[in-house]
Amino acid sequence: MGDDSEWMKLPIDQKCEHKVWKARLNGYEEALKLFQRIEDEKSQEWGKYLGLIKKFVTDSNAVAQLKGLEAALAFIENAHVAGKTTGEVVSGVVTKVFNQPKARAKELGTDICLMYMEIEKAEVVQEELLKGLDNKNPKIVVACIETVRKALSEFGSKIVTLKPVVKVLPKQFESREKAVRDEAKLLAVEIYKWIRDALRPSLQNINSVQLKELEEEWVKLPLSPPKQTRFLRSQQDLKAKFEQQQAQGGAQSDDVAETVTAVDPYELLEAVEILSKMPKDFYEKIEAKKWQERKEALEAVEALTKNPKLENGDYGDLVRAMKKVVGKDANVMLVSMAAKCLAGLATGLRKKFGTYAGQVVPTILEKFKEKKPQVVQALQEAIDAIFLTTTLQNLSEDILAVMDNKNPSIKQQASLFLARSFRHCTQATLPKSILKPFCAALIKQVNDSAPEVRDAAFEALGTAMKVVGEKAVNPFLADLDKLKLDKIKECADKVELPGGRKGAGGGSGGVGDKKSAAKAPPPAEALPKSSAPTKKTQTAAATGPAKKGKPPSAGGGKSKKMSDSKEITESELSVEVCEELAAGVLPASCLQQLDSANWKERLASMEEFQRAVETMDKAGMPCQALVRMLAKKPGWKETNFQVMQMKLHIVALIAQRGTFSKTSASVVLDGLVDKVGDIKCGGNAKEGLTAIGEACSLPWTAEQVVSMAFAQKNPKNQAETLNWLANAMKEFGFAGINVKGFINNVKTALGATNPAVRTAAITLLGVMYLYMGAPLRMFFEDEKPALLAQIDAEFEKMQGQSPPPPIRFTKKAAAEEEGDDGEEQEEDGGGGGGGQDIMDLLPRTDISDKITSDLVSKIGDKNWKIRKEGLDEVAAIISDAKFITANIGELPLSLKGRLGDSNKILVQQTLTILQQLATAIGPGLKHHVKTLGIPVITVLGDSKPNVRTAAMTTLQAWVEQTGMKEWLEGEDLSEELKRENPFLRQEMLGWLAEKLPTLRTVPGDLMLCVPQLYACLEDRNGDVRKKAQDALPTFMMHLGYDKMTKATGKLKPASKDQVMAMLEKARAVMPAKPAAPAKSGGGKASRSQCTVIADSLWCLLPPQGAAAKKPPAKGLKDDEDKSGPIFILIPNAKEQRIKEEKQLKILKWNFITPRDEYVEQLKTQMSTCFAKWLQDELFHFDFQRHVKAIGVMIERLESESEATISCLDLILKWFTLRQLFFSSLLQVGESKDVVRKDVRAILTMLCKVYPASKVFPFLMDGTKSKNSKQRAECLEELGCLIEGYGMNVCQPTPAKSLKEIAVHIGDRDTSVRNAALNTVVAVYNVCGDQVYKLIGNLSEKDMSMLEERIKRSAKKTPAAPAKQSAPERSQREHTTNPNATFLRKPAQEDPNKLNQARQNTQHSESSHPSIPKEFQLDLDMIEMDQSRVCELPDLVQHKLDELLEPIMIPEPKMHSVSPHFDDLHNSTASTINFVISQVASGDINTSIQALAQIDEVLRQEDKAEVMSGHIDQFLIATFMQLRLIYSTHMADDRMDKKDIIKLYSCIIGNMLSLFSMESLAREASMGVLKDLMHGLITLMLDVRVEDIEDGQQVIRSVNLLVIRVLEKSDQTNMISALLVLLQDSLITTAGPPMFSELVMKCLWRMIRFLPETINTINLDRILLDVHNFMKVFPKEKLKQLKSDVPHRTLKTLLHTLCKLTGAKILDHLSMIENRNESELEAHLRRVVKHSGNLSGLKSDRGSEKTGLRTDRMSKAKVSDILSEIFKKIGSKENTKEGLTELYEYKQKYSDADLEPFLKNTSQFFQSYVERGLRMIESEREGKARIQTSAGTTGSFLCVLCMTSNNEELKPAVYYERLKILRQRQGLENTSRQRPPISSLLSSKPSVASSTDMLHSKLSQLKESREMYQQEHNAHSHSPTHAHTRSASPAANLDDLKKRLERIKSNRQ
Repeated sequence: MGDDSEWMKLPIDQKCEHKVWKARLNGYEEALKLFQRIEDEKSQEWGKYLGLIKKFVTDSNAVAQLKGLEAALAFIENAHVAGKTTGEVVSGVVTKVFNQPKARAKELGTDICLMYMEIEKAEVVQEELLKGLDNKNPKIVVACIETVRKALSEFGSKIVTLKPVVKVLPKQFESREKAVRDEAKLLAVEIYKWIRDALRPSLQNINSVQLKELEEEWVKLPLSPPKQTRFLRSQQDLKAKFEQQQAQGGAQSDDVAETVTAVDPYELLEAVEILSKMPKDFYEKIEAKKWQERKEALEAVEALTKNPKLENGDYGDLVRAMKKVVGKDANVMLVSMAAKCLAGLATGLRKKFGTYAGQVVPTILEKFKEKKPQVVQALQEAIDAIFLTTTLQNLSEDILAVMDNKNPSIKQQASLFLARSFRHCTQATLPKSILKPFCAALIKQVNDSAPEVRDAAFEALGTAMKVVGEKAVNPFLADLDKLKLDKIKECADKVELPGGRKGAGGGSGGVGDKKSAAKAPPPAEALPKSSAPTKKTQTAAATGPAKKGKPPSAGGGKSKKMSDSKEITESELSVEVCEELAAGVLPASCLQQLDSANWKERLASMEEFQRAVETMDKAGMPCQALVRMLAKKPGWKETNFQVMQMKLHIVALIAQRGTFSKTSASVVLDGLVDKVGDIKCGGNAKEGLTAIGEACSLPWTAEQVVSMAFAQKNPKNQAETLNWLANAMKEFGFAGINVKGFINNVKTALGATNPAVRTAAITLLGVMYLYMGAPLRMFFEDEKPALLAQIDAEFEKMQGQSPPPPIRFTKKAAAEEEGDDGEEQEEDGGGGGGGQDIMDLLPRTDISDKITSDLVSKIGDKNWKIRKEGLDEVAAIISDAKFITANIGELPLSLKGRLGDSNKILVQQTLTILQQLATAIGPGLKHHVKTLGIPVITVLGDSKPNVRTAAMTTLQAWVEQTGMKEWLEGEDLSEELKRENPFLRQEMLGWLAEKLPTLRTVPGDLMLCVPQLYACLEDRNGDVRKKAQDALPTFMMHLGYDKMTKATGKLKPASKDQVMAMLEKARAVMPAKPAAPAKSGGGKASRSQCTVIADSLWCLLPPQGAAAKKPPAKGLKDDEDKSGPIFILIPNAKEQRIKEEKQLKILKWNFITPRDEYVEQLKTQMSTCFAKWLQDELFHFDFQRHVKAIGVMIERLESESEATISCLDLILKWFTLRQLFFSSLLQVGESKDVVRKDVRAILTMLCKVYPASKVFPFLMDGTKSKNSKQRAECLEELGCLIEGYGMNVCQPTPAKSLKEIAVHIGDRDTSVRNAALNTVVAVYNVCGDQVYKLIGNLSEKDMSMLEERIKRSAKKTPAAPAKQSAPERSQREHTTNPNATFLRKPAQEDPNKLNQARQNTQHSESSHPSIPKEFQLDLDMIEMDQSRVCELPDLVQHKLDELLEPIMIPEPKMHSVSPHFDDLHNSTASTINFVISQVASGDINTSIQALAQIDEVLRQEDKAEVMSGHIDQFLIATFMQLRLIYSTHMADDRMDKKDIIKLYSCIIGNMLSLFSMESLAREASMGVLKDLMHGLITLMLDVRVEDIEDGQQVIRSVNLLVIRVLEKSDQTNMISALLVLLQDSLITTAGPPMFSELVMKCLWRMIRFLPETINTINLDRILLDVHNFMKVFPKEKLKQLKSDVPHRTLKTLLHTLCKLTGAKILDHLSMIENRNESELEAHLRRVVKHSGNLSGLKSDRGSEKTGLRTDRMSKAKVSDILSEIFKKIGSKENTKEGLTELYEYKQKYSDADLEPFLKNTSQFFQSYVERGLRMIESEREGKARIQTSAGTTGSFLCVLCMTSNNEELKPAVYYERLKILRQRQGLENTSRQRPPISSLLSSKPSVASSTDMLHSKLSQLKESREMYQQEHNAHSHSPTHAHTRSASPAANLDDLKKRLERIKSNRQ
């Protein structure tokens, strides 16, 4: 058991990896317990096991493996991070668990897979299980199939993607193993449960016996769809519903039933590519004269098109060939074959066939003239299949074109086709705009002479009625008699919609409905459940005619509108009937006097008439009778203007108050128009016209009025009519106006002789231009130039204005419009209603006959000149025709070919033609988007910028006409984005980013572009990446964050993280969807009237906010509603909501950005406890309604307080929508005082209900605002909090908070500075001097401001009792908190004490934290206090010298403590040393803080000098940290990589700051630069960094830094360092291969600088380094290296030096001792000779050489010896030996100059060497103190060996340190003076290698840290007087003695 005890002690994670299986078993058991114990799913503990879970499941020992599986299952279930392990663990389970004989192991393996699915990793699990099916071991295959089956049965087909499973299923049926086949059969049965017959096509080809067995099993399955029984973590709401049902005995609920949607078998199939398989000679054969050959060709194609799913491709030629056969072939058998081929293509391609639909449908419709049933049937199948690939709207023109064909068969088949098509439509896809023209055409056919045509029309109309409901169809059937209407209704009842859908009302809900209801569940395309209002409408309509009686109250406001919405029609009444009716409502006298001859009687009669009308009930007002009475003689020929004015006014009244029909209107209009031009009565006439416009709709009224006015000859009336119309358009809006109706009259007016008429016409055109835009001008292009100029001037005036919002509405239509027109409005731009209408009004030419086959072949000719001719002809045809129909024959396909022309000029010409087409065709262009529009996008990828620009212009012109919907439908856009063309991608993404934000809705197909968008985010091209990032938020606004996140599931992990980060950013800047266009509706405040503030609130509203609630209809009912209570008190509702939120049954409210679903949830929750009108006001889009609602809530606060409290959570949630709550409280920065005051009051109250310590962080965030007022106010509030609640409100810690507050003392803004100072004073009042420690380092200026303020404003006696706490700054009732963290000072303390303490601190000798100042002597006080005599005891005099004797110090048991940097107001050097030592810390945060402090210093130029002298030290610490990260942190998986990146950023930032200051950069020595470059290059090559998020950025920064280091460092040191580094990297081959390459790149860069830097370089040193390099790598050896670059680099360096210095270079070889060894000299001579500089110098050089050589030799020798000695001193092992040798050398050569060697070393090293020499001297002279030199060395080594991780310190260290301190303070006992170390320039640096230097630096760091502590302690014991400061503590001592004497003498 000895072994066991060894592993028993190990931690759990190590046991789990142990090589002994028992240890692992024990580890797994303990891990299992641990996993079940950890509560927090995000605990750090989980991270330790991330890498081990795979080993848990793949353990080689079966017993241990079982336990490992259990532990792994617990881990996956409970750990938040478990998802990261999915791939590896499931793959381990598949290969190592599913093959185990033990059933328990397999069971656990399956559970693990299912648990991963539960934590949202279904895709990865499924992928691994399907890979397992390819395993050779049948056991594994069986287990994988079984697991997939279980997953499907539990999670359902939504979570388990069936397509890949179905794809591999047939293969499993072919397995040799029976077990596999059986399991496959079970899986097939399970799949069938979920998708029913969609599975059949995929299994058609398996063995017939197996298929039969399956069929038998399938029949047995229950019909009810299966339910999901296990739920993902994100589906907890469904889970709760499911459990609830189970509890209620499994009652079927709609919601869960709906979760099973029908699966489309098409989706499960693999697409087949058929174009390449077509016969090679197909196109020749199909044109052959013999029908048999044509038949062969068709048979081949027919076989191919039978494939149920076809691969996308260019089917244009094939479709054209088929179309030709259908249209032109005389052999009917071939026609039906071609039709079948077309049907096959349409079925196989689905939406992708939509492009070709428009070309084929007209041909098929024409061909319906054939009588043969088999042809007709084939054509029907073809056209039905084609319909499913496109939309009814796209085919409408083609169908309408044949509806009045002479051939009855064609009409009949077109109607039947419509009937079949309508069945597939819903209310949404069959809007009024499409239905209207179809109904008109069908109504013509209902009256056709041929019975079959009539029946077909009835069927089509009946189907339409069934689909969209009677209400929608009836307005179009107004002219039909009852018999025909009944026939249509009968047809409607017979219609059965596919998938058992019910229609939208219509029909009597008879047998048909019931039958269909029992059918299968609704398929995906089913209609959304018809909403409640429709039902209400039916009830309302059923209660009788809307005119009489009030509507039933159940329907509320809505049913009222609905019931009115029928247009009022009435038949003309005879004069007698009218008189009778009028007599019933008017006084008799009134009627008698109507036609009196006396005008006064007539006037009196009118007055009575008016009174009667004003008091009459609307329902009982006989409008027609009344207006006929007014028209009674003299009627409109009335001569008295007063009577006439009254008459006109009464007409207006009747129209406004009564139910006024068009019949009534036509009685009076003529009279009104006649008086419009009258000076006295014109105004009243216009008032009457406007009232009639409101009653009967403006479009109808306008048309009547204008035609009447122009039927007269009176120019005054004509002008005034036009003026009225212009004004009315502005008031009513332009909706529905039929421009054609009066455009001719306007033209007449323009030609009128009377200038007033002309002017009125032009003004009217100006108003119309507001609504219609530029197309309006097209009607008048043939007018005279002068007139055209006037029109243009008017249009110019209107440019840039937007049409005013309508203020009047047609009464009858208001409700109807509001209900329906909204949906009809064009989604995309396109100029709203009017803009589209006008394009339809223009007369258009059909040019299809001009696009002849000759022209088409010209355009496709091989010769580019002929192609150009063809294009010129097309351009001419279009420009001649001006406006053309959408039918342009074969032109689209020919032009498409030219877009890919090799001749770019032709491409541009084609683009110009397409722009022409856009203007000419107008909205009809939609049909050509797929054929011609998408190819334009392809051109965006062209390499020539001018072609791309032309393509973009064309694209924009097209979109202007078509809107975006057609472009976004289908896969075309995503296919384009797939092309890896950077131009195409960036242009296209830019275009989408611009267009998407303008759309309210987009087709779902936009989702197909997302994978490509993600690919673009990581594109190689930077521009593409940028454009993709810009487009991201615009995609998200339509698709939603959740869908976008889900789409990242398929990305690689590294990409996923990157994309997820971008999605987060995009989420923050996601634009809101544009609001629904303001609709006309009763009393709606229009969007444009809202003020700017409303706009800003609008942004806060969720996108649906606008349309979500319609305001209640204005009317008398309004006020009655509002009298009731506004809140309904539901007991415990609030608690219930909180509970549900905790259990995640509902969405947890998100305070940052509430998304749409949150808003919907809030509305639902409010609807139960808020009055309906209040909720409508709260969610209204007009902010003034919100203000009103809040006002009401405030009013009712008292009377409904309990109910308000019960709804308070909802009210506050609503506030977060309007005014993000907490952040809004930081509106304290608001410029209005009132707002600020209120916010302050709220904050005060808030602290009573919410802990002040939690309010504190919000205010801290507020201090970071850009708004200075806000910063100031937040700081003031913080001060109040601290004053009122003490220091424990400061979160997270007082020190951290105060440092952040103190930063603001240096703010630009005065008020912020003051607030910050006041807050710090408040802290001072609470905790006294402690404040100086808490605020950290401040600049001198800030510190002096603070001290001044404390002096002035601090409370004189910081009182303990609350009563004396000085007047509060704000009127807060804060109580002083007695439990404050920082104890307050006792009250007796003298204020002077504080000043003194402050001055101590101020003079940067702050007391040590461990010594509180309360117990310190105050000498001033004692001196001044003469009153009491105190006896002083005699002091014993000690001999202090004994203290200096060495004694045995016990070993200290504690670690050294590093002082906190805040306390370092001490000597700057030791502070810097201390901080630098922390840079190399193993703790990332410590290191980051230290770097931040240094960075602060380096960034301020005036302070940066303090770093001088510490540069090497700092760089060493930095590259040690780089090594630490490289070797330790990066390898540690548990480390958060974000922290590492942060640390890298800090390091690089510091270095960049440092190396931007040349003076500091030049201090870096060669050895240090070498190591720094080594560290940086290693980092650049570290692939691990690249994979981290933001890693690329780090590497780019390092690149920048390296360049900066090369430029700014001392050039000599840099070149030397690079040479040494190159030498090292070539010797050791272990490093990355790129390393030496990068070093050489750096060298090349340095060589490039040489011409500028040659004069500052120490050539001797560089040549010495080159010499050393060539010694290690002679020429031969260099040439043997794999790469010749090192050799070339060296040659270039030497060559450049020679070139720059010439022959003088040979004078710089002084430092090379043995030149003979060197190849260098010979090489240099060769180079110099080569450049011809040596000729004249040879002889002199020869004679000089011998003498010089010896001299140099000796010099070199000396330097060599000394450098060896210093090397030894610097190394750990040989320090003592080195010192001894140096001592002996100095004895021998007393004049030896050591300065050059000491110059580049630190002060510390120098003093160490001196001390060492002194020690040896005293030792040799026998005067050694007990301390031997070994001790010194020991201590030095000890310091050397110490690392920054607080290791133990030996007593010897303290002793050594004490000596240093004594020496510093002038207490050194030895009499010897230190020899001065002069700073002469050295000819050779003493850095032998940076490792030696490193040790010396490190020791210095340690030493400085310790010294700093010692000094600190020393100072803190000597309280010094503010004025009498002396230089050293020794002086202070005398001073103290003197004062003590003085005190003694005084006392005596």
